[in-house]
Amino acid sequence: MVIDGEHYPPVVAAALDGLRRRYDVVAGIFAGGREKLRGGFAAAPDLAAGPGAGPDGLAGELGLPWLAAVEPGGGDVAAVLDAVRATLREARAEALVDLSDEPVIGYRERFLLMSAALAEGARYVAADAEVWPQRFARLDAMPALGVIGTGKRVGKTAVSGWLARRLDSRLAGRGGVVVVAMGRGGPPEPELVPGAEGLGLAELLAASRDGRHAASDCYEDAVLAGVTTIGCRRCGGGLAGAPYDDNVREALPLLEASGAALAVFEGSGAVVPPVSCDATICVAGAGQPLDYVAGYLGTYRLLLSDALVLTQCEPPFVGGDGLAALVAAATAVKPGLRIVQTVFRPRPAQPVRGRKVAFFTTALEGAVPRLAQALADDHGADVVLVSTGLADRSRLAVDVARAAKEADVFLTEIKAAAVDVVAEAAAAAGRELVFCDNEPVAREGDLGLVVDELERLALARFAAGGRSGRPDGEARR
Repeated sequence: MVIDGEHYPPVVAAALDGLRRRYDVVAGIFAGGREKLRGGFAAAPDLAAGPGAGPDGLAGELGLPWLAAVEPGGGDVAAVLDAVRATLREARAEALVDLSDEPVIGYRERFLLMSAALAEGARYVAADAEVWPQRFARLDAMPALGVIGTGKRVGKTAVSGWLARRLDSRLAGRGGVVVVAMGRGGPPEPELVPGAEGLGLAELLAASRDGRHAASDCYEDAVLAGVTTIGCRRCGGGLAGAPYDDNVREALPLLEASGAALAVFEGSGAVVPPVSCDATICVAGAGQPLDYVAGYLGTYRLLLSDALVLTQCEPPFVGGDGLAALVAAATAVKPGLRIVQTVFRPRPAQPVRGRKVAFFTTALEGAVPRLAQALADDHGADVVLVSTGLADRSRLAVDVARAAKEADVFLTEIKAAAVDVVAEAAAAAGRELVFCDNEPVAREGDLGLVVDELERLALARFAAGGRSGRPDGEARR
């Protein structure tokens, strides 16, 4: 449990008496503050002592076996996280109960405590709030690589597809890669989608006409990465990324029967797949608020991860100062974290050189000039229209009507209304439809090198029976 020196020790002792009726109190963490301590600094735990400090001084007064110390407001975020995690680990604690308060522990500091507890598989308990760690299923058939994110439309699926394509070509002789994708529009029962066998427009139109969400992540991965995927669904997402409802566990028998050499579990929005992975990549948009990535429970997601891929590292998403601040904040949470800065560029799945192209995307309006220029320069397209209304059906209806008059080719990302509106409109107008990938291009760092390192790390951890930052198996309750 967490205490501070802004509470008079007899008051804390009384609260502990009540706490002991519910918990076996095995250790304490002193978070600072001296106002109510007789003897001031002399009565507080020695910061240098760390976990294992003897039962004397304040610890003895409170009847605690030992009392560690942290300085949440001291500016060293990683030191606070490491100290809290080390204390929980050494004490084998199942819960971190917070008896502290302002001014020692404020909103930001509480999220640090939550993140540290959840990363150790312990729940965080405060006076009026409780956050439980997600219960992660264990996959024993093959190593697993997780791709998680800090929000929607940050490019998780594009990064997942890129790394799956890269690793599948290398592992093809040993069973290749299978991607397990959980989306808001996934199927009611886990669905095996054999992308390596050439899934295309006809199949997606058939799925859409059958009432399925044919632009779900599993279809995007299968079509654009060319790898087998397993489509799952989820609804809702908690603070720490647990889905309210999902069917990912039901997909594990399909995955185990696939004979794949490596599984890639792709998150949805800020939801973390409920399976323990051997290595994890976090994908964050550089234009997101800094606290969404390195604060709140973005901190927890970074603690789970072995690498951070920052996407959209250019205007209009972010400027140079904002990007530098984001990198610094992520590094402060987890020093030594591998960070790759990337931008996305459109990659049509079929040639569009010399064709009049209408491009449909979910990108921001400010990105339109750069996207059009990339299609012209890199792929020789004559871009007559770029529509950013793919996720806005009222705007999209106007844009597809214009495209039917001006374009030879409808080029679309596989997202939102790509199939049930854009593909259907192309078919009705007798226009060719081409799917378009968003390809991550590294601006700083080597994405390929990082992916290869994480593959080796996943294989090594799997062989050793370990997992990455998230706790093994079912979280302790």
